[in-house]
Amino acid sequence: MKSVITIGREFGSGGREIGKRLSEFYGIPFYDKELLEESAKHSGICEDLFVRHDESVSNSFLYSLVMGTYPMTADGRLNPEMPLNHKIFLAQFDTIKKLGQSPCVIVGRCADYVLGDNENCISVFVTGDMFEKKRRIAERYDIEKTKIEDFIRKTDKRRANYYEYYTDSKWGVASNYDLTVNSSTVGIDGAVKLIADFVDLKESMSK
Repeated sequence: MKSVITIGREFGSGGREIGKRLSEFYGIPFYDKELLEESAKHSGICEDLFVRHDESVSNSFLYSLVMGTYPMTADGRLNPEMPLNHKIFLAQFDTIKKLGQSPCVIVGRCADYVLGDNENCISVFVTGDMFEKKRRIAERYDIEKTKIEDFIRKTDKRRANYYEYYTDSKWGVASNYDLTVNSSTVGIDGAVKLIADFVDLKESMSK
């Protein structure tokens, strides 16, 4: 196993659960909220701030990251004058780059884009039918039934805005990913098997 699996997901599609099961199947690390902890640990920034800014749009900073023009001190550390939201995004960006050097599963946070030049990266997007997503959310969250669909749409909009702001690519569009899976059609177990088969096929072709 040498692949890094990134998972974009619609809210309620089971993307986190699918990613977790894949990590257990392959015996590799799993990062979702865990990524925030790792970023805080390596950057020295309070984890609470990462949680507060998680997958939310702030100021565009990806262009300067890619172009290598973000402010740094002479010894290569983050410039203390840099705005906090920039520091948080950069710390997360660098953490994903480091984690992507070894096999793992990373959920969300533009990981597919950050690792776009990594030949071992396999990008997956998990979608689902609204009926199934509402059922799954109702089982996991204490939300009034009449408000669940609105909650799903707003969460997906926030994720899409974040992704599209920082990557200049469309969130959830099949052509932007190696594989798109509808968990409502194949189920959670089926999605795990489908992704694992894809990973195994890609790895066998690269030998």
